[in-house]
Amino acid sequence: MTANTLTVTDNRTGKQYEVPIENGVVRAMDLRKIKISDEDFGLMSYDPAFMNTASCKSNITFIDGDKGILRYRGYPIEQLAEKSTYLEVAYLLIHGELPTAGQLKEWSWNITHHTFIHEQIKKSMDGFHYDAHPMGMLIGTVGALSTFYKDAKDIFNPEARRHQIFRLIAKMPTLAAFAYRHSVGMPYDYPDNDLTYPGNFLNMMFKMTEVKYKPNRVLEHALDVLFILHADHEQNCGTNAMRSIGSSHVDPYSAVAGAAAALYGPLHGGANEAVLRMLKEIGSKDRVPEYIKKVKNGEGRLMGFGHRVYKNYDPRARIIKQVAEEVFEVTGKNPVLDIALELERIALEDDYFVSRKLYPNVDFYSGIIYQAMNFPVDMFPVLFAIPRTSGWLAQWEEMLLDKEQKIARPRQVYLGYGTRDYLPIEKRKELEGKAATAD
Repeated sequence: MTANTLTVTDNRTGKQYEVPIENGVVRAMDLRKIKISDEDFGLMSYDPAFMNTASCKSNITFIDGDKGILRYRGYPIEQLAEKSTYLEVAYLLIHGELPTAGQLKEWSWNITHHTFIHEQIKKSMDGFHYDAHPMGMLIGTVGALSTFYKDAKDIFNPEARRHQIFRLIAKMPTLAAFAYRHSVGMPYDYPDNDLTYPGNFLNMMFKMTEVKYKPNRVLEHALDVLFILHADHEQNCGTNAMRSIGSSHVDPYSAVAGAAAALYGPLHGGANEAVLRMLKEIGSKDRVPEYIKKVKNGEGRLMGFGHRVYKNYDPRARIIKQVAEEVFEVTGKNPVLDIALELERIALEDDYFVSRKLYPNVDFYSGIIYQAMNFPVDMFPVLFAIPRTSGWLAQWEEMLLDKEQKIARPRQVYLGYGTRDYLPIEKRKELEGKAATAD
């Protein structure tokens, strides 16, 4: 018996089994040898929502939720947010190392010169209803891109993968901005290759009649930081969707569309919108104690507090709070900021929330910043999808090159009927009104 094993006694049979432990985990397939008889399928683990199941091995993102740590490829998120740019971080996520000056120049050039989309995609977007949600339009059009690039299906060709990565990171802001302008009835504004990645997005979103759009440097930097913070976050719902869909060896555009659809949900990419609705409901700073009392009585939820992974202060929330101050110096203070600050102050001093480890997460301040920058609430999940694309692609490529990975196919615990004989329709009347019971 070695130290790196788990000894299991099956009390049904009295048999003992020795299960290897590697990297702090046991392989689920090792449980299959635990059987009552040779005909038995073997023991399975039951873990709805993957609360304690690792579906992959990864070298990309590290999170220690108890200590409030987030690192991309080993680099602390605080250092990257302070010193890096989104495109440099995107390179890091996909290639595993920070680029040299020459590599960053080539990478940035390739991203910049793939920002334009086919005119037929623009026509496809024209077909959406005038009040269609921008995220719905983004999901539809990014999926449609797969029909424009024949080499997209050649996923095991490194050069073909490289081109799809360029295209997806480059075109997501264009599709996002076009979706917004379509939703408000404004003409599309084409990319400006002289601008930075976040600056170009602001240009395509907000350019009006000026010949040359000049983004505000503070807002441009704030968007760059927000993109860095949202670039990847380990095996969340959208990333799990990207890996699961990608495991069928479909093209990356279809997989990204599926990941974006997962992000669309209010429990994922729409969480910052829920924060703004809560702050609007509170209405004023003096009503915060009343709202806190309602939450403690089970009459409401404290949106933007707590996280599935973080049981400490979300490190991204600290960074965003600093960025918010810079943004408000340009835009003026968002009226809901005072409410948010008071809510945070009281919650962090209240043992009810502290004992439950309900600290502010990234969504608590991001929506306030986006609103101050004139992004409509409908664009919030879209703003999440743009930077997360680089993380999705890094995870997708890692999954493809992992020899242990196969097409995703979870097991289930079947609790339905046993075998039943088919009844002709004329004989089914006697069952009307009777409760059906499972065997």
